[in-house]
Amino acid sequence: MQFINIKHPAQSVSFPQAVVTGLGRDRGLFFPARLEPLGDIQGLLEMDFVARSTIILQHLVGDSMAVDVLQDCVKRAFDFPVSLVAVAESVHALELFHGPSLAFKDFGARFMAQCLARFGTGQRTTILTATSGDTGAAVALAFYAQPDTEVVILYPQGKVTPLQEKLFCTLGGNIRTIAIADDFDACQLLVKQSFDDPQLLAELGLNSANSINVARLLAQVCYYFEAAARLPHGTRPVFCVPSGNFGNVTAGLLAHAIGLPVARLIAATNRNDTVPRYFQSGQWQPRPTVATLTNAMDISLPNNFPRVLELGQRHGLVLRDLLTSFSITDEETLGAVRTLDAMGYLADPHSALAWQALQKSLDETETGVFLCTAHPAKFRETLEAALSRPVPLPTELQKVADKEVLSSVLPADFDLLKDFLLNQ
Repeated sequence: MQFINIKHPAQSVSFPQAVVTGLGRDRGLFFPARLEPLGDIQGLLEMDFVARSTIILQHLVGDSMAVDVLQDCVKRAFDFPVSLVAVAESVHALELFHGPSLAFKDFGARFMAQCLARFGTGQRTTILTATSGDTGAAVALAFYAQPDTEVVILYPQGKVTPLQEKLFCTLGGNIRTIAIADDFDACQLLVKQSFDDPQLLAELGLNSANSINVARLLAQVCYYFEAAARLPHGTRPVFCVPSGNFGNVTAGLLAHAIGLPVARLIAATNRNDTVPRYFQSGQWQPRPTVATLTNAMDISLPNNFPRVLELGQRHGLVLRDLLTSFSITDEETLGAVRTLDAMGYLADPHSALAWQALQKSLDETETGVFLCTAHPAKFRETLEAALSRPVPLPTELQKVADKEVLSSVLPADFDLLKDFLLNQ
């Protein structure tokens, strides 16, 4: 299987090359050159998660990885459970937050780390990534203490929750964190500028662990199949996905493209509603990013949206029938948190937002699955204020709650960042 740069399709590379390179020429995203349906979907759904995921990923990467190597990567990366919880009749929560960083991004970050450990040349690699909240912890924990690997994580100062920050800014060692005095889009732009700089590429061996890296994207395809495997035979679920950078939605569309029976997908955003407005008007008109309760989705320039369009233009998905997008306000999100809690289910704001969007769209004949992307305790302050009761911390957060944040602080200035990276 070859992976093409969707900006410059003539640039075609293998899966290992795509993972190691991160971005293609002119900041182009790598994507499979072709997508073919899997055979015997029902047989796949009857397998366990690791065995099924190995087959799915082998199908997507082709013969660029030996099966036993790929299986070992999957086994080491996906070493935590996935849960599907019935919240109401025909409505289910797909819990993706049972990994070490308590967020869905553990799937992609850990698989990417396993791949790089095998594809690496022994030379120094610097993983440079931006986070709006959960990516930072997933990447930091996935690459912590990995030989020949330095990690630099940029995040918007004051715009992640205190517990999110503690998970990835207290490790030290090969993990460096920088609080940027701006929003996530500024952090993301700094990462892109860094990849355009020949000196940084050469001296640091830059790679990215954002969802722009295709290894992270492909790993996420696997849990859509797991959700379908937990539902009654023949169910064609409606998936509702809390969406910021749109990697998670892209993975769901990929799952459908290779044969998973999906009725449709809903991309739920907050007030940063570039995509819902695009679907309504056909005009791409990003606005300045605004801060919301769902901070991990405070993104006005979603990096992965070109891959969504690629699935329609190159791979033939009829997006107008398959994908819709809704914007949910903070008030609606808090209402969803309270309603779900009254139903006996505690959800973080991002997951509650997805549930709310699902309620706006789900037909009574359909089965809905909303993706729960973070452990509710990571947003303890918001939930306790909304529910007027304490939210207990899991062990992972108890361990870091009192640790010192080790971050540096920089303005959103590329020249200052470059100097920092070259001289630290």
